[in-house]
Amino acid sequence: MQDLLKNLKDEIENKIKAVKDDVVLENLRVEYLGRKGKFTEALKSIKKLQAEEKPLIGKLANEIKLEIEHIFNETKNILAGAGQEKNNKIYDTSLPGQPVTLSGLHPITKIIYDLNDVFRSLNFEIYEGNELSNEKEVFDDLNFPPGHPARESMDTYWLKQSEKNCGVDRLCLRPHLTGASVQYMRTHQPPFQFVYPGRVFRLEATDAGHERCFYQYEALIVNKDFAFSAGKIMINTILERVFGHPIETRMRAGFFPFVEPGFEIDMQCQVCHGHGCSVCKHNGWLEVMPGGAPHPNVLKAGGLDPKVWQGFYINVGLDRLAMMKYGIDDVRLMHSGDLRFLKQF
Repeated sequence: MQDLLKNLKDEIENKIKAVKDDVVLENLRVEYLGRKGKFTEALKSIKKLQAEEKPLIGKLANEIKLEIEHIFNETKNILAGAGQEKNNKIYDTSLPGQPVTLSGLHPITKIIYDLNDVFRSLNFEIYEGNELSNEKEVFDDLNFPPGHPARESMDTYWLKQSEKNCGVDRLCLRPHLTGASVQYMRTHQPPFQFVYPGRVFRLEATDAGHERCFYQYEALIVNKDFAFSAGKIMINTILERVFGHPIETRMRAGFFPFVEPGFEIDMQCQVCHGHGCSVCKHNGWLEVMPGGAPHPNVLKAGGLDPKVWQGFYINVGLDRLAMMKYGIDDVRLMHSGDLRFLKQF
């Protein structure tokens, strides 16, 4: 039995010398130390020996097994080290290093960060909501009449499985952010002021100034007394902070079901500086935000008494604002994923 164990050890040592890779080494290990390996089978036969022989042979077998396992592990480490040296490339250290490619932020993300900084300095809260909404939140709560064309599939992306339902059971991709404002009013005690950036979806024809998916930035103030003149000053302040210089704006009357009275804010086109281009449709002005005082029905939907509370609301079109700041003449470029465009920022 002693000769058998020693012969197996010598046999293993001789075969390991010819091993060149991990696969052959593992096959060899299984051949001798596996469940049905040669060395394993030899150990099983120890129980058949005479009682007085078992202690001596058992001790020898354990010593030889430990030596064999050590040989396998040492060989495995040597093969691993040889593989690493083989894969190591030697570079000419006198050559100049390769430039590090730095990533950048998308222009719309930059605008969001700029506006967040401005509104935080004015003590506004940053709010977030879900992109999936429903008919009650985006239309019913905002005073849209039942037959309003914005409710049709030609304007809003309705989920096919729920398109025949109504109210909270009729699901859609949010066409604007204002529905979440009502949700905020229901869960917060006035007075409050918050901003709400996010992506919205409209089913419309695309051109240089319009996209089916775009970004908005909504701001809402609710208090017992707030003057429109203060809101106009706030608008001019945030635009000046974003662009780094005063921006010429104008406020004109506009109708939106969720505000009363309502207005539209235009800014002088920063692409053509008021001379006219495809972005501003050649009139020198670009509409960047609707706004007004929240309609009494909207305040009621938010659980507030319109006789006690009033407010000021604006909704900034972030894509157009980014176009103005960076001189982009086609909104579709910002959603194209074209690295030639994005690397400029």
